[in-house]
Amino acid sequence: MGQIRLLWFFFLCLVGCGSLAKGVLGLACNWGLQSTHPLPPTIVVKLLKDNGFKKVKLFEADPGALKALGRSGIEVMVGIPNDMLASLASSVRNAEAWVQQNVSNYISNYGTDIRHVAVANEPFLRTYKDMFVRTTFPALQNIQAAIIKAGLGKQVKVTIPLNADVYQTDSGLPSGGNFRPDIYDLMIKIIKFLQDNGGPLTINIYPFLSLQADPNFPKEYAFFNNTASPLVDGSIVYTNVYDANFDTLISALEKNGFGQMPVIIGEVGWPTDCDPSANVNNARRFNQALLNRIIQGQGSPKRRTPPEVYLFSLIDEDNKSVLPGNFERHWGIFNYDGSIKYPLDIGNGRPIVAAKGVKYLARQWCVLSPSASISDPNVAQSVSYACQYADCTSLGYGSSCGNLDVRNNASYAFNMYYQTMNQRKDSCFFNNLSVITTVDPSQAPCRFEIMIDIGKHELARSHGKSSAARIPSLISALMLVLAFVICGVY
Repeated sequence: MGQIRLLWFFFLCLVGCGSLAKGVLGLACNWGLQSTHPLPPTIVVKLLKDNGFKKVKLFEADPGALKALGRSGIEVMVGIPNDMLASLASSVRNAEAWVQQNVSNYISNYGTDIRHVAVANEPFLRTYKDMFVRTTFPALQNIQAAIIKAGLGKQVKVTIPLNADVYQTDSGLPSGGNFRPDIYDLMIKIIKFLQDNGGPLTINIYPFLSLQADPNFPKEYAFFNNTASPLVDGSIVYTNVYDANFDTLISALEKNGFGQMPVIIGEVGWPTDCDPSANVNNARRFNQALLNRIIQGQGSPKRRTPPEVYLFSLIDEDNKSVLPGNFERHWGIFNYDGSIKYPLDIGNGRPIVAAKGVKYLARQWCVLSPSASISDPNVAQSVSYACQYADCTSLGYGSSCGNLDVRNNASYAFNMYYQTMNQRKDSCFFNNLSVITTVDPSQAPCRFEIMIDIGKHELARSHGKSSAARIPSLISALMLVLAFVICGVY
């Protein structure tokens, strides 16, 4: 019976190969790992594959993620955090050790398809006050030397993900683009180095942040539906800030002799919470139009060839820094557990699908006791304590839980702490102000979460799979590869 099913599966692959070849081939995204209860890496990789993502960017060399990505068919850009720059800049040996441990090791031992090393992350942000200006380029040079020494110079390219504030335009038009005067010489050196070594320039563009930072910013100009008042730049008409921003960079490159420099959009997306403009409707509107552009191979007015675009982000991160704003924890197109926030079409009418095999803690919540008085001073103190150790960003102004009354506000805080602490018995105490309930207290659009059961996932992983259980999977994989070969996809 099993063999019949496999043959039927093979037949369906052959029948559908024409549409598959025309489907989503180039989707890429960022996979952030700043979560108190992260999804198991194997589930995330399955989520990526199920939704047509062929490339992924990691912000750090996480062993679990890099192992799970091994032999997955997904290309990887692995990042180096800013706090490692000084060490890597000071010694090429340090760079060699990093490359050996985090690049060579996973390529040779796990079959991880690492294609880029992203040295730093937006190191020249004005808010950093030149903290990384002196170490970024030397670290880049040392990592490149280490990659060459490891014999990976042809496969693995270096880059630096930069914020769009590294360039500007004095005229207010994309054609006036040039690099910031305070880092101009450094930018030219970096771009020349990347060009000489076959590496791309990576830029992060955030229309949401343009809208969020300026109350006078025209909202429609942040989206792609061509309803905004146009910006006319000579013979070019811009109807969205994404294209205008990107072409400002292209103008800067052309002015300085780098008109053919390959560019990657390292981050672009829209959050769903914690700001009046950060909601499901706006996120779906922006990200669907962005996906349509990627699928259709649409470039910008000045550069028709589309760049690689890494969607930000795959999954929400409840432990991410909120220094730029509380919305930082809500960029995912999926919730923290891989469930779908809003529908998206990823090509040919194909909807995104949720993560499979996720195990949760018990279906119970910690809430304010019905007998507790909201005038009790311990309530406010307990809420403050809970939110010090758990993610309460959704309670803020303009957020999904911002309209809760005082009792439900306290209940939300208590529950987030309870879930973050893995539903420990002593984590729903709060001076005898709280109780555990099995009745879901969620009030749309506010979700009272139940966290992923990390212990259950670790136990399942430790048991592993028997070799016999892997045989059908191997046969299926071989048949699928054969179907691809016959269809001419490879």
